[in-house]
Amino acid sequence: MDELEVRRRMRAQELYDDEGNGLEALVAERQRAKELTWRFNMTNPADVPAREALVRELFGAVGERVWIEAPLQVSYGYNVTFGDDVFVNVGFTLVDDIEVTIGSRVMIAPNVTITATGHPIHPGLRAGMAQFSAPVVLEDDVWLGAHVVVLPGVTIGAGSVVGAGSVVTKDVPPGVVVGGVPARVLRAITDADRQFTYRAPGTMT
Repeated sequence: MDELEVRRRMRAQELYDDEGNGLEALVAERQRAKELTWRFNMTNPADVPAREALVRELFGAVGERVWIEAPLQVSYGYNVTFGDDVFVNVGFTLVDDIEVTIGSRVMIAPNVTITATGHPIHPGLRAGMAQFSAPVVLEDDVWLGAHVVVLPGVTIGAGSVVGAGSVVTKDVPPGVVVGGVPARVLRAITDADRQFTYRAPGTMT
């Protein structure tokens, strides 16, 4: 399978293998991402200009006032875009073989994984390291809690909150709180939430 066919399959949600002869360009792109993330992770936290420059070199598009804490890990980098006013905490992992779109005013807590790539269920198909990809979208004002996992093809609607430890396997509508494994809608976000009151664990709903 040549490079053009692999790239086509990536975007068509078909199975592909991104290793082997003729795929040197893909390997080089992943190596570039590893080197840039290593440099970012090793940069002095006080050297803000260097960190910002590396973020803009690594990712496809970066809006204003985007802050990403180290450590960070990505597959390609250039497939990821950020809006404005985004905060990403430590331990962010992006498996971005295809597009990951992160909107404005998004908050990402520690140790979140967004993977736009998965593998087929049947072991006979996985024997050749086959995989598939589908785009992931976080719309504006989304908040992902700590240790959230977002799986391929998922869109999380504007303003929604994903509770800590959740695994998001399907689209999330706008303006809701979801949680669990797999994540399910717990409740709508309403104007009553404008009045902040601390809620003890177990009282989120």
